[in-house]
Amino acid sequence: MKPRAVVFDAYGTLFDVHSAVLRDGHGITGDLRALSELWRQRQLEYTWLRSLMERYEDFRVLTEAALRSAVGQLRLQVSEAQLGDLMRAYLFPSAFSDVKPGLESLKGIPLAILSNGTPEMLESAVRHNALESSFAEIISVDNVQIYKPSPRVYALGVETFRLRAAEMLFVSSNWWDVAGASSFGYMVCRCNRSDADIEFLTAAPDLTVARIDQITDLF
Repeated sequence: MKPRAVVFDAYGTLFDVHSAVLRDGHGITGDLRALSELWRQRQLEYTWLRSLMERYEDFRVLTEAALRSAVGQLRLQVSEAQLGDLMRAYLFPSAFSDVKPGLESLKGIPLAILSNGTPEMLESAVRHNALESSFAEIISVDNVQIYKPSPRVYALGVETFRLRAAEMLFVSSNWWDVAGASSFGYMVCRCNRSDADIEFLTAAPDLTVARIDQITDLF
């Protein structure tokens, strides 16, 4: 069934979260890949923890807290100026090479982003990659003040487009996001760029692609 709208996750799906660290290194010495991966891991852990405690703080606050935690755990010598540079770089993540052609191939279908990011972070990322014309809506969890994979987040897509979840395609590269969207009732496509083998205990994706520009071939 051709979807009536497509909803995309942002970080890790459209935008490369590791580009903030790896693009130029910001003068930091040490294992930059380890820093980037631990930063991302801690960031996600903080969103889940805050959601379970029902003590919401926005994504930018948690992203900075996660960065400081990762730097401390890895015992890296990073100045306040370098921390500031990394946080600014997170506002301008690089889109994956398959994203722009993939979005263009879906022209005619309403597209949206549904993300943990703050509105300011998402608007900055979209603008930096010249994707403003691609999306009908950019939806932030700030609207409900809880993070994925809460059903309250996935309900935002339904409320925005006034469609049933099953009439829409939800696209994510994050396995936990795939599980959450599928459990809510979306038709779900996993973008598995790394060819990682994940066994879903429940709520497996309906479809899988290696690149965003392959989605149009599914319908």
